[in-house]
Amino acid sequence: MDRSYIDDNRKARERLRSIVDRLTDEQLSSPLGEDWTVAVALAHLAFWDQRSRVLLRKWKSTGVVQPSPIDIDITNEALLVQWHALVPRKAAALAVSSAEAVDRELETVSDEILAQLEAVEDKTRLFRSFHRKMHLDQIEESLKK
Repeated sequence: MDRSYIDDNRKARERLRSIVDRLTDEQLSSPLGEDWTVAVALAHLAFWDQRSRVLLRKWKSTGVVQPSPIDIDITNEALLVQWHALVPRKAAALAVSSAEAVDRELETVSDEILAQLEAVEDKTRLFRSFHRKMHLDQIEESLKK
């Protein structure tokens, strides 16, 4: 079984932690566009990593990977007000702790669950790094300006 996602996730998590550690409070409040700030993007990452962690725990306990449909755009829009309400530094810390938590769950996935996840053909279920990298690139690019 291919477990290369573990190393990929670790690298993205370390990058996340490094960026969060360097961000000033002012930078956390920097706009990213469309009502998003750096802190909102980090809260967004925390939510999606937490959702993945909860699903993994469910699938591990039942032994069966089942669909869990969600309208991503509506979910993001609905949570935007809550993400803005978070203290930016807390949102940043939550992004790191959520990444750590989901990565721990993914590191202990059984071969049976892993095979089911691979069959779903949605690599983001295993490679949380894809989502992190996308937003970390966006944050770093925004801060260069």
